[in-house]
Amino acid sequence: MQEHIQLDQKQINDDLLSGVLRTPRWWLPAITVALLVFLTGMGAFGYMLNKGVGVTGLNRPVFWGFFMVNFVFWIGISHAGIMISAILRLTQAEWRRPITRAAEVLTVFSLMAALMAAPLVHVGRPWRAGLWVFPYDFARGVWINIRSPFIWDPSAVMTYLTASTLFVLIALLPDLAVIRDRTTGRARVLYSILCLGWRGTPRQWKLQAVAGILLSALVLPVFVSVHSIVSWDFAVQIGTESWHSTIFAPYFIIGAIHSGVSAVATIMVLMVWLWNWDKYLRPDHLDAIGRLLIVVATTWFFFFFVEWIFALYTLEDPEIAMRELQVLQWPWSGLFILFLITAFFFPVPLWLFKKVRRSFFWMFVTTISVNVGMWLERFLIIVPGTMRKQPFVFDWGSYHPSIMEILMVAMTFAWVVIGLLLFARIFPLIPLFDIKEGMVGRDEIKIGRRTVPASIRE
Repeated sequence: MQEHIQLDQKQINDDLLSGVLRTPRWWLPAITVALLVFLTGMGAFGYMLNKGVGVTGLNRPVFWGFFMVNFVFWIGISHAGIMISAILRLTQAEWRRPITRAAEVLTVFSLMAALMAAPLVHVGRPWRAGLWVFPYDFARGVWINIRSPFIWDPSAVMTYLTASTLFVLIALLPDLAVIRDRTTGRARVLYSILCLGWRGTPRQWKLQAVAGILLSALVLPVFVSVHSIVSWDFAVQIGTESWHSTIFAPYFIIGAIHSGVSAVATIMVLMVWLWNWDKYLRPDHLDAIGRLLIVVATTWFFFFFVEWIFALYTLEDPEIAMRELQVLQWPWSGLFILFLITAFFFPVPLWLFKKVRRSFFWMFVTTISVNVGMWLERFLIIVPGTMRKQPFVFDWGSYHPSIMEILMVAMTFAWVVIGLLLFARIFPLIPLFDIKEGMVGRDEIKIGRRTVPASIRE
């Protein structure tokens, strides 16, 4: 990566701590709007608790609607942190440095939004969610059903959330010590507690580096298992057409990476536009993540194609009828075309051009497009599959989301926005120590007429 601005440590501290030590003008209006949306969604949630799930558009046999779509969507977004932080950290890719923390924080709040979207909301009575995980009648021997993916989901997601939170906290320690030394009063006391006595000794740096590498390696199996388990929520259902596919686990994983890495690229653009961090997030960084997205998107489209081949190869009448519903019947056909265009056929051809990959505007537009398409993909998997008439289903109908569901979906998006804004106000969103380490390793030398980095790892 040749495009680089060499900065000293004082300038790095001043630039990257500007949002922590001073409140940006746009921050308060932005978080106020997000908080209003969140509170409105919480009001809709409270109304549903009082009246029951009948206020939603869920009915027989469509018991899974916007809530489950949103759950799968946010689990997918959460894969951004592991893909960017763990894998690129282990491969020592230099361009990861400014974006690792934003990706990790996005993972944490996306997982919280996922837990909010399904277990706490979808059951209608949230206290029932505890019965999935804990036995509730020892005297009669009523135990949880460990064969159900609804037991695996909370276990996997909570493990993933714990590992991701540790990832963020361990990487934060050196930066918290810098903030501690630049603040006074109560803020200094707070950051002194949070940094856990960090003094920057060689032993502390060694332990911090080893912990980061170990967490990167240990969290990779969780990265694979979480969305595999989410896919099994569908694949093990006996009575639903189009879900009995052994390709679902890798298909869901690569789809999650597609949407998650796209979300990280969106965050990168917003970091430049809102905090003016263009010295740290260069067009080269967008170019690198754009090239990564081309590979990920093409792999996802391959699995999407194979999933359709698996469905049609058997020539089973229910499967063919299900695919005809998705592709030929309105409004599903319109949503299907929109999904394909926004998730693949619009962004990927544009990413093939270097000028697009290096453009903040076009990367913002294309990555937003990807996540619109990936949300529609989850919708087209869940709702048409459940609305088809099945044996032993004696009452059936279509699905129309109610305003209550829409407000609760908007609530999860507002939650992620609030989390990111609050985190950026209290902690640096770009890791100071990582940027400084990269600066030290990028001493420049002159070769002929060109000035190039003396050492670089890609």
